[in-house]
Parts: sequence; structure tokens; C-alpha cells
Amino acid sequence: MLSVEGVKSGYGRIEALHGVSLEVNAGEIVTLVGGNGAGKTTLLRAVSGVQPVSGGRVMFEGTDITRMSPHRRVELGIAQVPEGRQIFSPLSVEDNLRLGAYRQKHGAAEVAKDLERINAMFPVLAERRRNPAGGLSGGQQQMLAIGRALMGRPRLLLLDEPSMGLAPILVDQILQAIVDLRSEGVTVFLVEQNAFAALSIADRGYVIETGTIAKQGSGRELIADPAVREAYLGV
Repeated sequence: MLSVEGVKSGYGRIEALHGVSLEVNAGEIVTLVGGNGAGKTTLLRAVSGVQPVSGGRVMFEGTDITRMSPHRRVELGIAQVPEGRQIFSPLSVEDNLRLGAYRQKHGAAEVAKDLERINAMFPVLAERRRNPAGGLSGGQQQMLAIGRALMGRPRLLLLDEPSMGLAPILVDQILQAIVDLRSEGVTVFLVEQNAFAALSIADRGYVIETGTIAKQGSGRELIADPAVREAYLGV
């Protein structure tokens, strides 16, 4: 589904990605783990189109999207939940969700069905649908950010640090929601510093270090890898 082939990217003269290659197959949860500054977010932004690529290419379902605008990638079926959630605080919860469907060409009835589906997935959003989004807790805002992305009916969902700043019980809820999405046919590419939790739900994973892929394997294989355990799992 997604193929990243020798991608290079950076900020000014500083190259952050040094020829990164990886694959995300349809129906998978694939996790990318690494330390601060390793290039995780830069890679995700390169896939979604908001970070320019200086070398290599990004392929999605056989189409070269390397130079494609972000909104065209959304139309193809790629949606990103950015780090820090980035919801529209003054708007209501429901208006935030509706914004996620702005590139869709289906009518109001289909948008209403999608809202019902998101509200069933995250009931607290239904309860607070008329409230300003800025009044939600951190975990609820993360649910809203995921729900907003799902309103675009993506086939590939990019998640950047969804557990950041959340209590453990909320982390479990978010991770379970990600697993449920896979069962609904959504492919997930997950960037996460909580390596153990992310690899525990992943079909496959990659470890990125200073802009290059250092290791890859199944989630279980990476959890069992002594170097990964020492560097990222704290054991």
C-alpha cells in the first residue's frame, strides 16, 4: 500500500532523513519507534505531504505521490493525526469532526452516518458534541483528533505520538481504538515513543536512528531484541 523508497528530507542544510525505506501493507499496523530527533515525525510529514522530500520517492497504491499536494493525498485516502492533536479549540466537538470530511464528495446523509460511527467509537464525543473542543481533556482531544481524521474515510491513517501526555488508562483506550480500526479495514502507520505499547499492537515495526532505519521485524521480534529492549523499552 505505502512504499517509502530511499527518502531524504531535511530542514535547510540539515538532512534529517538519510535515504529511509520501508513498507506498509494493506491491513497492517506498522509502528516506527526511535528517540527524540531520530526523524520519526519528519518521515510521517513527508508521507502526508507537508514536509518536502529532497531524494527518493513515496508510493501509495502504485502511484508516485512524492510531489503531490497534501490535500490531494487526503483525497487518495491518506489522513494524518498530528503530534499535539491540533484540534480547533473554539469550535464545537461536532464541528471539529465535520471539518475532517471537507474533502469528501458524498452528501450530508453520508457525513451523518460517519458522525454516528465516530460517536459510537468514542461515546464521550457524542456526549460533548456541542461543547467547545478546547474544554476536552487530553485523552478526549486525542479521540477527537483521531475521529476527525476518520471522517475523511482514509485507507491509510498516520498517527504521530497518540499517547503523548496521556494517563496509562487512556493510552490503553487509544491503542485499543487503533486495533479496532485495523479490524474495520483501516491501515495504520504509527509513530510512537511508547515503544513497548506500540510494538505490542503492531504487525511489524521499524526502528529509526538518526535518520536511518536501524532495525525491522515483527512487533514481537523487536520487543524481544536485546538492543531494542535496552534502548527503547527500559529493560
